[in-house]
Amino acid sequence: MGIFGRKGRGAVKRGRHALPEPGDLDYVAAEHDEPDDSAGPPDGPYDVEDAPDDDVARMDLGSVRVPVPPGAQVQVEMDQESQSVRAVHVVTPHGQATISAYAAPRTARLWPEVSDELAEQLRTDGGVVRKLVGEWGRELSIRLGDVSLFFVGADGPRWMLRGVIAGPHEVAAGGPEALRALVRDTIVVRGDGPMPVRNPLPVTLPEAIAEHIAQRGEQE
Repeated sequence: MGIFGRKGRGAVKRGRHALPEPGDLDYVAAEHDEPDDSAGPPDGPYDVEDAPDDDVARMDLGSVRVPVPPGAQVQVEMDQESQSVRAVHVVTPHGQATISAYAAPRTARLWPEVSDELAEQLRTDGGVVRKLVGEWGRELSIRLGDVSLFFVGADGPRWMLRGVIAGPHEVAAGGPEALRALVRDTIVVRGDGPMPVRNPLPVTLPEAIAEHIAQRGEQE
């Protein structure tokens, strides 16, 4: 598992997901947003209370335990001002995948609402947006300049999990299935404490990665 260096505020532009220059608009709405149950319910992602005792290699980030496939690399994005973790990415041959967990209501599904907002936001940024329906419900496929993005989301007990994979068009064909595989094997640790809906669940780095970043910081 390779570890990339830390990134500053200006290294990767994540605000509004406006990575490249805007392109043309083609917005296609799905007929419905219910999960595809034709093959039975999906096995994951898992709440920690229901997590399987398996041999999947997962990176423990505190609120999420994310699988790291063989040959993938881990990239940590740091905020240089606060020295806090902004995001942890799994870099695959099909693009850079990011999986994040958020606090959600006890009863209502949050992902349909969030995905609508994401679609509108990306459409405003000039993206070609397609709404699809997958095993957890809504999926978003976006072409934004030279970059392809693919989003999936899953609602769990008091949490929502969002996954996105981004990469150039020429490697993006395998991105959706690569992202679904990561999300499917992710474990969410929500915790019992109260938290405002939509707040991201806190991310903590494994000790080895934190030490590596600290050493890089001292060298720099």
